[in-house]
Amino acid sequence: MQPLQPMRVDWVATPPPGAYPQPSRRAQRLSYGGPPNYPVPPRWGFPLLAWRWPTAVPGTVEHADSVDGVRRLGRTAQNSLWLLGAVAVWAALSEVWRYVLVALSRYGALSAGVVSASDAMVVTASVIMIVGCLLSLVLTLLWVRRARNVAASLVGYGPSRSDEQALLGLIVPGMNLVVPGSVLAELEHAVARRPADERPQPSKLLRWWWGFWAGSGLMFLITVLWSFRESTQALADGVLLHALSDLVMAGVAVTTALVVRRITTLLLPVDAASVRLMRVLEVKDAPEPPLRSFRASGSPR
Repeated sequence: MQPLQPMRVDWVATPPPGAYPQPSRRAQRLSYGGPPNYPVPPRWGFPLLAWRWPTAVPGTVEHADSVDGVRRLGRTAQNSLWLLGAVAVWAALSEVWRYVLVALSRYGALSAGVVSASDAMVVTASVIMIVGCLLSLVLTLLWVRRARNVAASLVGYGPSRSDEQALLGLIVPGMNLVVPGSVLAELEHAVARRPADERPQPSKLLRWWWGFWAGSGLMFLITVLWSFRESTQALADGVLLHALSDLVMAGVAVTTALVVRRITTLLLPVDAASVRLMRVLEVKDAPEPPLRSFRASGSPR
């Protein structure tokens, strides 16, 4: 008779019934049963019409003197000013080419085609620049008017000059070299949210624009007075004066576009996505923080 072998038993522990809460049927993931089916059309939801701009919906008329209106008009004025600057550079290069041809004519006759092409470039650039100056001036003046009104509504105080006085200062000779810069300095002061009793301090960009603006007026006056001289050398020097005047006009157009963009940006609200988060890495020459002389009993370390 063989002895009995020990039986191998594996013990498995199971929790008693009710130890853990059973998941309810509501917590279980339901399968998709298709779109909802209503016995009648629901009375909630969006209106049955195509998307339209807010100005097209009755009762939601957008005012012209708004931040969005200033932004759109400012973008149009900037495009016109950039185009004017490019045309002014083209006109200056055309005048330089004419001066080179005048210098070469001392040593022999020039080709009729080359002279005709030079004259055509000068005349075309001059006509386009005159039209561009008028268009840019009108757009910039409209932008200044709307920007002044919007800035006055935001900061709570208006400019020192009315629209009529500012326009008169732009037309009257002599005053048109000073008043436009003062108007833009007040506008920049307002959009920067500075107090009304503080004296406006124009920025570096605005001072550059003011210098180009005054220089363009002086160059125009000098060019007109120089045109009354009839000598051959005076005519040749007048070509260089025209080229220099065109370059100064290009500087006026470029700086004006930059000023319009800067003031328009200051009027717009700050975009949170464009703000760069800063992190303190090191603090130098800071006083030592006050330390506790004793620790109360029971306070956490």
